[in-house]
Amino acid sequence: MTMSVKPSPTERPLKTDVQWPMGCQLVLQEVKAGRWLTMQWQLTGFDLAPTSSHIAWFKLELFRDERTDYRFNLSSREPKLFVILENITEPEPKLVRITASQNVAARYMDGDYVVLSAPMPLAVQAWMEAYIGREGELLEFRTKKRKGAGRASGY
Repeated sequence: MTMSVKPSPTERPLKTDVQWPMGCQLVLQEVKAGRWLTMQWQLTGFDLAPTSSHIAWFKLELFRDERTDYRFNLSSREPKLFVILENITEPEPKLVRITASQNVAARYMDGDYVVLSAPMPLAVQAWMEAYIGREGELLEFRTKKRKGAGRASGY
């Protein structure tokens, strides 16, 4: 069973500098967990140009405070997009968010959400690089400690 998920059939935002509506291609597959068989959603990819005839889309939105996470993801060997689903047992998955931040995805996993990932399309990588170029790199500075502060010295 193949499924695409959409938050609202009436509103569909356009692609901008900070958001990109895209379709999520989800497939319900039977997986073996130990001796048991169970059904589980698998993310097979993204449709970057969903049309009005598409049943499913959701928007990837970029945030300034996540630029370091985006750079980390883009510099990895295989950048990924993460789709967050509510951990429910209903036949249709409820999409919560799409993100390019591994930290955001990890926080959702800690909150018992289902997080699926798939390779990030090259067009999305270029769009994110342009965003980081416009907004600048987010550098996280560490404050310099006073000399002798912190650990006890002389022991």
